[in-house]
Amino acid sequence: MHIHPDALAVVRASAPEQPAILNRPHAAARAARFFVEKFPGKSLYAVKANPSADLIRILWDSGVTHYDVASIVEVRLVRETLPEATLCFMHPVKAPSAIREAYHTYGVRVFSLDSIEELEKIKAATADAEGNVPEDLTLCVRLRVSSEYSELSLASKFGCDLANAAELLQATRQVADSLGVCFHVGSQSMSPHAYVQALERVRAAIVDASVLVDIIDVGGGFPSIYPGMEPPPLEDYFGVIDRTYESLPVSYSAELWCEPGRALCAEYNSMIVRVERRRGSELYINDGAYGALFDAAHVGWRFPVRVLRDEVANDVDTEIELEPFSFYGPTCDDMDHMEGPFELPVDVRVGDYIEIGMLGAYGAAMKTAFNGFGATEVFEVTDEPMSSQYRGDRRDPRVSDNVVSLR
Repeated sequence: MHIHPDALAVVRASAPEQPAILNRPHAAARAARFFVEKFPGKSLYAVKANPSADLIRILWDSGVTHYDVASIVEVRLVRETLPEATLCFMHPVKAPSAIREAYHTYGVRVFSLDSIEELEKIKAATADAEGNVPEDLTLCVRLRVSSEYSELSLASKFGCDLANAAELLQATRQVADSLGVCFHVGSQSMSPHAYVQALERVRAAIVDASVLVDIIDVGGGFPSIYPGMEPPPLEDYFGVIDRTYESLPVSYSAELWCEPGRALCAEYNSMIVRVERRRGSELYINDGAYGALFDAAHVGWRFPVRVLRDEVANDVDTEIELEPFSFYGPTCDDMDHMEGPFELPVDVRVGDYIEIGMLGAYGAAMKTAFNGFGATEVFEVTDEPMSSQYRGDRRDPRVSDNVVSLR
């Protein structure tokens, strides 16, 4: 793959007919090293956020050794890509066949659960031919916690209520070689206090159950930077988690885990789209709700944008008048609409290329081929993502919610 300096160079060289995904391996590697070096425990990459085999290898090479897999397909993918990785099957509701294949074929020993029924399922699926339950299971009981500080809630579908946690923890302790407690505060958590609140619920569950706990897994939710969403630095989250964890009644040798997804891959990808039509403040582009812009359409997520023109790139000192735009995607569906607002130059026109940033998390993972669209070209670039939690220059005026000029 030819490596380009930035998105504008891709446009100059290729004038892509299809949407173009831009990979930034250096950004993903930097994010991985940040978590490996600064999080006060072990970091598991949540594969669902971006299941690219190339990305998974980058994270491994940067020190991430454990992977949160949520389906048997993800188990197979990561095991094939990284034979020596530790796989943790952290979906609380799994098919018996998936548990059986994960344990017996792929060596998975870590499973999560949030009910007695799931515990029984794990016991049966991992047992040997004589029906003996193995003695090497690490089982993490998932608690339901609040998502009030997060942009996307994960408080409804999974998690054991505190009222039922003692019984489940006690039953799981009888089976598990290592017992964990896990939770998820929701995606894009905007306050470190979310983890304090959740860990206090963990404390109550452990005390009520009177069990020895070996792992505390604070899950994901670590935020990236998007327009209108500039969270505190990740070090603030790590510090609060570390201080609260240290006071929990756990085993002297207990481990602290986390499961970053978005935080490790958001800066890995951006995308180039082309304007096919302008209708007032509405731009028709060649990717949308059924492609990498699923979140922009269905949960109103705003992504940073910039127009890719030579005159913009070469005239960085000129004040550029911006206007808020919405996007329509390429399909025939009215739902293929991204309200934004996405701020772009007032004179944006048909044929312009636009770079949409911070699409590494869930963008490529959500793409479909609906209506015959979905083909993309892939390029590698070496410039910086439009915003970053890891560069230490967040107050740099060049790194703003909507970047128009190119460096």
